[in-house]
Amino acid sequence: MKRSHRILTILAIPAMAFTFPASADEPKKEAAAEKAADEAFDVEVVLTGNDQIQYDKKAFTVESGKKVKLTFKNIGKLPKAAMGHNVVILKKGVNKTTFATAAITAGPAADYIPAANKGDILAATKLLGPGEEHSIVFTAPAAGNYDYLCTFPGHFALMSGVMTVK
Repeated sequence: MKRSHRILTILAIPAMAFTFPASADEPKKEAAAEKAADEAFDVEVVLTGNDQIQYDKKAFTVESGKKVKLTFKNIGKLPKAAMGHNVVILKKGVNKTTFATAAITAGPAADYIPAANKGDILAATKLLGPGEEHSIVFTAPAAGNYDYLCTFPGHFALMSGVMTVK
């Protein structure tokens, strides 16, 4: 074997050690995302998030009882680990600061959604990296104001808004 082939073989072996098969849950997650995208809805709301830690909308309005398709797009360029974004709509009366503080401990594997506080959420997108988008469909609750925020650590102070339901 030539020396150059030996070097390539030696370099290739460690690289193969870091190749992992896809999770068994991946097909389920993809199917759920496709279902949300195909599910019937009455109104669509599109939100974007950027590298300046801003949503393009600080507020939007929907009608109670209507099916809402929320499409969120991360239009930033920075990596997900540094500047991931999501949209979490909280139930009426949930304190967004308390929720965001609890979210920090959930970590990136849980999309910064604390398991103990999932009951406080009306709807939530996945945590997205640059150029990614995710759609969810939910039924608008009773009339009132509902806070939404990004749960990535430190983002909620700038990246929040209000969904008004009439």
